[in-house]
Amino acid sequence: MSKIKVLVIAGPTTSGKSDLAVAIAEHFGGVVINGDSMQLYDGLNIISAAPDKLLLKKVPHKLFGVRDPASPCSAGLWVELVQKEILNAQSSNLLPIIVGGTGMYLKALISGLVKLPPISEKIRRTLRNRLKVEGPAALHAELSQIDSVSANKLAVSDGQRILRALEVYLMTGKTLGQWQMEKTGHNKTEGFAFKSLLISPPRKLLYQNCNSRFEKMIKCGAIDEVRALSKKNLSPNLPAMKALGVPEIILYLSGNLTLEETISRAQIATRRYVKRQETWFKNQFIADFVLETEYNFKLNPKIFPFISKFLLT
Repeated sequence: MSKIKVLVIAGPTTSGKSDLAVAIAEHFGGVVINGDSMQLYDGLNIISAAPDKLLLKKVPHKLFGVRDPASPCSAGLWVELVQKEILNAQSSNLLPIIVGGTGMYLKALISGLVKLPPISEKIRRTLRNRLKVEGPAALHAELSQIDSVSANKLAVSDGQRILRALEVYLMTGKTLGQWQMEKTGHNKTEGFAFKSLLISPPRKLLYQNCNSRFEKMIKCGAIDEVRALSKKNLSPNLPAMKALGVPEIILYLSGNLTLEETISRAQIATRRYVKRQETWFKNQFIADFVLETEYNFKLNPKIFPFISKFLLT
């Protein structure tokens, strides 16, 4: 039985991934499937730079704005959701096109995930309560004592991943690293044939794009969007509450920052994120095709033959 062909478009934010995905979907008959961890959440359309209404009308889009921000999504859950959409695309005779900049998600889809046992609700609830009361730094210090390898890889402020590492150890007595050594690839990746395309423009251009994009977000209603999100009274440790620009706008809404300071801080945070993305893709992602410039439609004659060859083989 032939494998299902899946195209993955990766790259840092503001590199033109969404426009390229739509162009490919239009030309080859495809469906665009979200591979961005923040664009999954409902109510973050502007601040997460999700595809606009014009792009959404051109071709089918899946897994954009489908999850309540109160319910965090893991890489494992995302892989399950995407695999279902890939099968749906195949049944509709459409090319599945995964597009996003969340490298960990993309790697999990292509390479498979560790098969972890379910975590008891008691352990999960206890740790989440502790995170809320004690803060991520205290839990990070605890993790350092029992799993220094994982702790060294995680930022002290990364509450969700710190929780995950602690949950696994407390439930099983083994660290995440030990589980990863036993990876089985249980996510049925053997049924898919992946080809990946990485957009990697010069950093200076990405930084310029980040700055102008956030200013555009403000003009397009990002403040009202975050205001609506803040009224949900969600934990600040939830991933959606850490989306680029959200913490800064919340500080603005509470009177702790001026609008100018808000824009400047969010732009800085976005540029730092771009740098981390670039580093990750350089060291962790081996693409089949690399585009070393920002995407525009004039590059289609260079890109499309690569995809045609993939589909014909």
